[in-house]
Amino acid sequence: MESMGLMKSFYKGKKVLVTGHTGFKGSWLCSILLECGAEVCGIGLQPNTDPALFNLLDLENRIQSHILDIRDLQNVKRIFDEFKPEIVFHLAAQPLVIDSYKNPVYTFDVNVIGTVNILECIRLNPCVKSFVNVTTDKVYENQEQENYGYVETDRLNGYDPYSNSKSCSELVTASYCKSFFSDRNLAVSTCRAGNVIGGGDFSENRIVPDCIKYTVKTIPIIVRNPNSVRPYQHVLEADMFYLMLAMKQYNNKSYAGNYNIGPDDSDCVTTSQLCELFCHFWEGAKWQAKDYQGPHEANFLKLNCEKAKSILKWYPRWHVAEAVKKTIEWSKVFVNNGDLKEITSHQILEYMEE
Repeated sequence: MESMGLMKSFYKGKKVLVTGHTGFKGSWLCSILLECGAEVCGIGLQPNTDPALFNLLDLENRIQSHILDIRDLQNVKRIFDEFKPEIVFHLAAQPLVIDSYKNPVYTFDVNVIGTVNILECIRLNPCVKSFVNVTTDKVYENQEQENYGYVETDRLNGYDPYSNSKSCSELVTASYCKSFFSDRNLAVSTCRAGNVIGGGDFSENRIVPDCIKYTVKTIPIIVRNPNSVRPYQHVLEADMFYLMLAMKQYNNKSYAGNYNIGPDDSDCVTTSQLCELFCHFWEGAKWQAKDYQGPHEANFLKLNCEKAKSILKWYPRWHVAEAVKKTIEWSKVFVNNGDLKEITSHQILEYMEE
């Protein structure tokens, strides 16, 4: 994989805009960019959890932070015009399947029209040279075929409102590329990542945050879909991939495209296996299955990431056991009121140096 030293030298002094900077993945991405010496601007809503990683790392005072709805085109455009970013990462979204069943109109509005607004600002700002739209592994029409990993050319047609809105986000991006960006010095990619885990995720209805929450309270972890298979990876795997891709396509447009980003097959584990790993690394933790009566959620989903490996020479660094171990390491610092900036920086540099 690309030298991390090269990545740090590339991003030093670069003007980088991140949407969804207040979220879990966005906060880690901003932290990496700060380690690399980038000038970072963020657009996003107030964090929707309390506590929130964004606040715990004091990112509001370390980057240019704008609390703003990406559906507000006029003000998003104003920020683009003032900041003049060279590189844009689009992470802002309504990110939960369960919430998309409760609020489908809001989900489509944020995830589709929000993407349109970011693309429109890029269209109007020739300063942008590299754009990465972060979607999801759920964009595919999932046939739940055991042992089949979806490839980038498979049909896009997510089942639920969240997944489908992200499919639409991919189509909107493709339309803007063909209609407006083909003759411009701009590289555009979409990234379809699997489930990310890591320290500082306090979201509801996510398995690892639930594991931590229940374990701290010394009660058994409740697992609603123990046999569902998901591609779990540490948040640094995904964020570092976005950074590498944005850098490579900035220098060479031929790298731009659609990419799956996920772990090796051995790290596509069931929810119960993930819980077993968690209980192994956090002494005293226990879990139990509970019948799930809610809306449809996929039971099997896996990605084929050979394109990223062959074209970008990217390979996962931390396998699922290591990802769980690092998540627990960070979480125990949080539980013990330790230095969260220090452990976050330590894990970023540790990943970069491997």
